[in-house]
Amino acid sequence: MGLIVDNFAGGGGASTGIELAIGRSVDIAINHDEMAIRMHSLNHPTTKHYCEDVWAVDPLEATQGQTVDLAWFSPDCKHFSKAKGGKPVEKKIRGLAWVVLKWAGKVKPKVIMLENVEEFKTWGPIKGGRPVAKKKGETYRMWKSQLESLGYKVESRELKACDYGAPTTRNRLFIVARCDGRQIVWPEATHGPKDTLEVQAGLLKPYREAWEIIYWSIPEESIFERKKQLSENTMKRIARGLQKFVIDERDPYILEDKLPYIIRYNTETANRGARGQTLRDPISTLDTSNRFGLVTAFISRQFGTSTGHDLRQPLATTTAVNKSLLVKAFLLKYYGSIENNQSIKEPLHTITSKDRFGLVTVHGEDYIITDIRMRMLQPRELYNAQGFPESYIIEGMPKTEQVKKVGNSVCPAIPIALVEANLPELCKNTKREAK
Repeated sequence: MGLIVDNFAGGGGASTGIELAIGRSVDIAINHDEMAIRMHSLNHPTTKHYCEDVWAVDPLEATQGQTVDLAWFSPDCKHFSKAKGGKPVEKKIRGLAWVVLKWAGKVKPKVIMLENVEEFKTWGPIKGGRPVAKKKGETYRMWKSQLESLGYKVESRELKACDYGAPTTRNRLFIVARCDGRQIVWPEATHGPKDTLEVQAGLLKPYREAWEIIYWSIPEESIFERKKQLSENTMKRIARGLQKFVIDERDPYILEDKLPYIIRYNTETANRGARGQTLRDPISTLDTSNRFGLVTAFISRQFGTSTGHDLRQPLATTTAVNKSLLVKAFLLKYYGSIENNQSIKEPLHTITSKDRFGLVTVHGEDYIITDIRMRMLQPRELYNAQGFPESYIIEGMPKTEQVKKVGNSVCPAIPIALVEANLPELCKNTKREAK
């Protein structure tokens, strides 16, 4: 049995996917980041780890004459990504993919797999720290040609993680090269949008949805009563999401559909807090005041003019800087009476010093928005969204590092699919239940 090598191993996304496919850890993992190697070591303790620059590791020394069945590469992609910002390109980082040829030339892995952003194929010469527009893709084509000259057949395809069972829309370019004479196989999607004929006919499973990865017991903070006021841009994005996913949405995501509780209000404190009860219990004592309401939620994305998305969609791509917010709108039944609230034909009564009321129609009934609460998605939720097992160890390092590692990680679902499709002989003893 040949070795499995994970270059640019990061916190272990590709290694985890490979392990889930073949039933054992990768043999060698390489990364220059001490925190990444620390996380990788905790989750893959039998792997031989190199905390070094990939160029510093000699493939012949690392493999000790053993054959290599698979070499995985996920070189730094920030100088290709459209999300990189306006910083000049660092030639050293942009050229990291050349290390693939070092491994191909020295130890000739049977199969090579590379993951990067879609823009990787635009790799070309740089001048003055900027890509030369007229020569876009020139370096990529040279890189691919040299790999082919070493006896590899090379193919590429963009794959979306949600198509293979991860609850995220993360889209990446994958390149597969092999030199053993066998065909490259691209795995068929296993999941799809729930309204498609393939899903309705049972040929595909429905996409996993964002609400699945959220820990609903974690409290949020009111956007109106924070010690440090939210920025104007954040408030605008929340407002856009509220308009789209609560006010204008015919069928808003009501938490009682998936989260079994009812929000219980005291009329005097409806704007400051709420208590809840499970829907499995008898409803609490009813009296003459209106104390029961609904909660609806959505994801707010803090990028540019992004509105966010409904919780019934897979989570949008996670980045190294967590910009995903869970927003809840608390709704109280509106009867149009002064006793409970007021008529919409009158000026708004001075109920509190905070201006937070809006009329919303949900399933044909009127509600007022009594509060809006928000929190950042937590690292564990982001790892869930990427498709990591819940048992994956992320504790023991700063939260910023946890987020950075998941944002830069490979979604395990795609290495699983690629390895099972191209190296089935390594997976024959592995039994895995797809979600």
